[in-house]
Amino acid sequence: MPNHLLNHGRNEYTMRRFFPFKLAILCLVAMLCVQCAPAAVTSTPVIEQPTAQPGQPTGTDTFVAPPNPPDDTSTPVIQPSPTVASTQTPIAATQALAVQAYNWLQFNGSSQHSGVNAQETTITAANVGALARLFQVGLPAVADGAVVYLVGVQTPTGVHNLLFLTTKAGHILALDALTGAEIWSHQYPAGTCRINNTGGPCFTASSPAIDPGLKYVYSYGLDGFVHKYQVGDGTEIKVGGWPELATLKPYNEKVSPALSIATTNGGDSYLYVSNGGNLGDRGDYQGHITAIHLADGSQHVFNTLCSDQAVHYLESPATPDCPAVQSAVWARPGVVFDPATQKIYLATGNGTYDPTRYDWGDSVLALNPDGTGANGGPVDSFTPADFQQLDQTDADLGSTSPVILPVAPGSKFPHLAVQGGKDQLLRLINLDNLSGQNGPGHTGGEIGPIIPVPQGGQVFSTPAAWSNPADGSAWVFVTTKNGIAGIKINVDGSGNPSLVPAWQIASGGSSPILVNGVLFYATNGGKVLALDPTTGNILWSSSAIGGIHWESPVVVNGVLYITDESGRLTAFSLNGR
Repeated sequence: MPNHLLNHGRNEYTMRRFFPFKLAILCLVAMLCVQCAPAAVTSTPVIEQPTAQPGQPTGTDTFVAPPNPPDDTSTPVIQPSPTVASTQTPIAATQALAVQAYNWLQFNGSSQHSGVNAQETTITAANVGALARLFQVGLPAVADGAVVYLVGVQTPTGVHNLLFLTTKAGHILALDALTGAEIWSHQYPAGTCRINNTGGPCFTASSPAIDPGLKYVYSYGLDGFVHKYQVGDGTEIKVGGWPELATLKPYNEKVSPALSIATTNGGDSYLYVSNGGNLGDRGDYQGHITAIHLADGSQHVFNTLCSDQAVHYLESPATPDCPAVQSAVWARPGVVFDPATQKIYLATGNGTYDPTRYDWGDSVLALNPDGTGANGGPVDSFTPADFQQLDQTDADLGSTSPVILPVAPGSKFPHLAVQGGKDQLLRLINLDNLSGQNGPGHTGGEIGPIIPVPQGGQVFSTPAAWSNPADGSAWVFVTTKNGIAGIKINVDGSGNPSLVPAWQIASGGSSPILVNGVLFYATNGGKVLALDPTTGNILWSSSAIGGIHWESPVVVNGVLYITDESGRLTAFSLNGR
């Protein structure tokens, strides 16, 4: 277990000499601990007053009244109601003088989903070789995503650091971060929902997100709704528009991406839910995002097909519906938010591209943070010139999201992203002007040459983007089933950026994460690797996990966490303690 998670109150003092002096020192330490300890909670958190019927959207758009969500199958709610004991304080009162702990509130750590943890100090390149298994626990179902983490949560059994995760079977689990023990859980199972109404039970590969106020956690249920829970005891909030509708067709539309949250410069926070289709690309689905304003529960829908209709579609022949079908927003983070441009970006899967009909298949779209576009379409768009071939060959551009890059020194384009896809190519795009033609509805416009994925393979993961503190250079790390590659952004004397492969290794896997100068990722064969990000040299590896699909590692407060396809959660820490 990491040193900063140990009890720091075990030092023994002797009084052999200088008794008055040592007594004074002890009193001073006691006073400091009292001042640093989290305050006791005596009141119940305020829950918003209802502004709409439970389960119904509250935005200004036209919505079809959703069906009432089914009752969940959780255990009875335990009281008292929770609050977060501390937001930026050490883990517990007895650890007040230890290294400060921090939170990990959503997939890949932030609304950019860059995969960089700049807060970690415990695990370093020098000691990563000492990582060993801290615990491994079984879950009630496979969790095909990543955990999120909240420190200092007041629960009915005391203050805990909590992990939250969503399972394929519709659970939201709150687990103790040091032991993996369950604190509370809820489940909205598939029930009668079957894939395309004829296949197996519906499922999700989503991950939860924690509210910026640190009192609530959000998770998708298999009833087509996003649910809001108090972090400490799992009490579900059913007022103010919650639970929020995400799809009227959960049998055709799957929420595969993680839930995502962004906060604008103006202080507005939005929760994003992204929908695509199920494996096999069958059925009546359009691909859409739902942007939920966390302050009042209002929501806005942006459909990637028939985008001029900001509604949740029903299945044809019911209305509202769209004649175009089978685009999707299905990359791991769903949407990414760039604080510099104050826009969200998403990539779409296959489907018709025809801006005159408001259809945006195989494109990167820019929207306002509230999920709105302009004139019935997006604010801006990028579409490869070969979009028809991408659609016809099932080579989705949207198998991965745009990766927002750190500013490359000397570049004349300060806001760049890398866009991969199932076509095994990597493109640089300008987030300030996606097509280079000042608006949506154009094709082409990449910056510099398009390069093949160095190790080959379709890109399904979320690449990590990193600024090397040694020289300020910008990097991106891309994994496929064939391996992982480190790619540097080179800038010539005229300020033109380009992608230059630096290294690759032939061991494929899921989304990587860059932590304190160490690159972590999990391989398809059930290993976790730690690499030098500038050379690809292996610093540490473990075979203590099962196989993976979308599962990816998280490193927070000196512990590495990862779920696997065997339905387990495994944690690693320095020396396993």
